[in-house]
Amino acid sequence: MKYIVNTSKNPAYNIALEAYAFKELRDIDEIFILWINEPAIIIGKHQNTIQEINKEFTDAHNIHVVRRLSGGGAVYHDLNNLNYTIISNKANEGAFDFKTFSKPVIDTLAKMGVKAEFTGRNDLEINGQKFAGNAQAYYKGRMMHHGCLLFDVDMTVLAQALKVSKDKIESKGVKSVRARVTNIIDHLEKKITVQEFSDAILAQMKEEYPEMEEYVLNEAELAAIQDLRDQQFATWDWTYGKAPEYTIERSVRYPAGKITTYANVENSIIKGIRIYGDFFGVRGVEDIENLLIGVRYDYQDILEKLKTIDTTQYFSRMTVEEVAKAIVA
Repeated sequence: MKYIVNTSKNPAYNIALEAYAFKELRDIDEIFILWINEPAIIIGKHQNTIQEINKEFTDAHNIHVVRRLSGGGAVYHDLNNLNYTIISNKANEGAFDFKTFSKPVIDTLAKMGVKAEFTGRNDLEINGQKFAGNAQAYYKGRMMHHGCLLFDVDMTVLAQALKVSKDKIESKGVKSVRARVTNIIDHLEKKITVQEFSDAILAQMKEEYPEMEEYVLNEAELAAIQDLRDQQFATWDWTYGKAPEYTIERSVRYPAGKITTYANVENSIIKGIRIYGDFFGVRGVEDIENLLIGVRYDYQDILEKLKTIDTTQYFSRMTVEEVAKAIVA
């Protein structure tokens, strides 16, 4: 395993860095990166950005908004939030095994006297409160896993910057965003900085992977990452994209995630469809969107069409019937 030292605090650059390591440094079997962002909302690959954020608030407070490559939900980052990325060519050995990839974090906290547990589909909790979320992306047999750790994040800003849907709050059985999340620092007997916590995570990784050594990016690679930031991850098209035309909007939440569809239906035929949500999948939902064009907007017709492919590749831990019901009642 190799690790990359990254001192950038620019969210679009940091997302570009992990994307470059993920897709271009394929000769390296495993890569580990720690990174910290300036205030930002990081949007999941399949989400409708404008519905996930309080844009008036993010604009007024200069909060970056950047879309990542992986699925899952939107998260808030600031300078007291620590992110980690693990990239591996062993995608088939641990697909969606969030628990295994969270082990170094749990082990680090245990050494600090804090008991952390993996819960739900992708969360880490302390005393029943979430302090981390995880997400994964896949590309040509390669997997990228990343986690977002709330170390000493300003929860007031988090609650105002994110639009958390009512159904998600109710599904967790709590009354507010702030009631559900917690900062790591609040549970530490000895108060440390986020950088010291980052150093402790890296030390734990070196202990668990004794062969791990640093990989230093060369000038050409750094230039390519900057270009990726400028041409993709910092652009409006990538982060927001064009709003879909639709005549029917439908939203359904399952334990494995939420699916929201916007279907443009004429004479009961799907002319266009966009699918958003915080679900996880190995493949992009563009395939599903293209598959359904020309199909009658009818549950049975959509179900039969979806049965021609393996929908679990796009919607992890959901049945084909659940996917169909999320599109049409």
